Amino acid sequence: MAEPLAVSIPLLNPNEPEAVVTSLAVAQGARVEVGDQLAVIETTKSSMEITAERAGFVVGLRADAGTTLAAGTVLLWLADDPAWQPPDPAEGDGTQPADSLRMTEAARRLAQSEGIDLESLPVGPLITEAWLRDRLAAEQDLPEIDPEKIVIYGAGGHGKSVIELVQAVGGYQVVGVVDDGIAAGTRVLDLEVLGTADRLGELRRQGIGLAVNAVGGIGDIRSRVRVFDRLAAAGFTCPKMVHPTAFVEPSAELADGVQVFPHAYVGSQARLGYGVIVNTGAVVSHDCAIEDCVNLAPGALLAGAVRIGEKSLVGMGVTVNLEVTIGRRSRVGNSAVVKSDVPANGIVPAGAVWPLSGGRQEMTQ
Repeated sequence: MAEPLAVSIPLLNPNEPEAVVTSLAVAQGARVEVGDQLAVIETTKSSMEITAERAGFVVGLRADAGTTLAAGTVLLWLADDPAWQPPDPAEGDGTQPADSLRMTEAARRLAQSEGIDLESLPVGPLITEAWLRDRLAAEQDLPEIDPEKIVIYGAGGHGKSVIELVQAVGGYQVVGVVDDGIAAGTRVLDLEVLGTADRLGELRRQGIGLAVNAVGGIGDIRSRVRVFDRLAAAGFTCPKMVHPTAFVEPSAELADGVQVFPHAYVGSQARLGYGVIVNTGAVVSHDCAIEDCVNLAPGALLAGAVRIGEKSLVGMGVTVNLEVTIGRRSRVGNSAVVKSDVPANGIVPAGAVWPLSGGRQEMTQ
């Protein structure tokens, strides 16, 4: 029996490290032959059909249509035995909002033909023609957004903190909570769970267009990013939320979707990207640059001019020294001390001092 074959996302453009899966031609467990279409992927400049290089069964399918994956990520495996189990996926797989508008050429042409103002489109997900057509269909006859009503997506531990954050900020009427794993009708901090993501379209048609992403993504940051994509596709925007006991210097820049929790501090000319979490008691000192969807856990301490790449997780009580850079999609464990740069996809164990002794500096995912 031949070894299973991993089918990975190719690098279509050296300037774009990721592509969107615009369509899937197969499902988990499907039998394919050599040359059968598996998927179509797309970047802002080009598209490509991925075909089967060998016959076999599709196992370990790791994406849905619309998912954005980094080049090199395994999309699926082709195996002779449909019961074969692939290895666990790397934690770096997934989708990531960016800090500028990204569109495929087909979507850009459609936007021009429809007279769509590009500035009205969300920053974050890669916008394809199919995405834009779905958005246009969803926006037909939609009412104006009520600036006071807001929905919270996520009712877990972070969700409870977010509920009370929004209530402390004030000025909003929380209409309820959306959660994909808690039964509708359940009450969380006296708010009703309205249902799953399937309710988003109905809520938007009721004039509710503001939302807060309350999925923290500690175990898997991809879950948080997927929520941002779902909200954007349904026509929701995510305002920033800053707790009244937090202090943000006037010169700091906070993007949409940022959450700053009680007693946190954001220093002079610090820049926080889309969807960043600055949890309770965390300190982001002057001139720090925190990229999209970074999660800073309670009590994290960043000295001045620290750089943290997108989709990274920094644990509780972590100390990061002056001018250190932590690469994208890294994980820094609780109470670690980071004294020098951490590479992309790096792992700093809990309680460790980085760089590690004994030649273990190359611990990466």
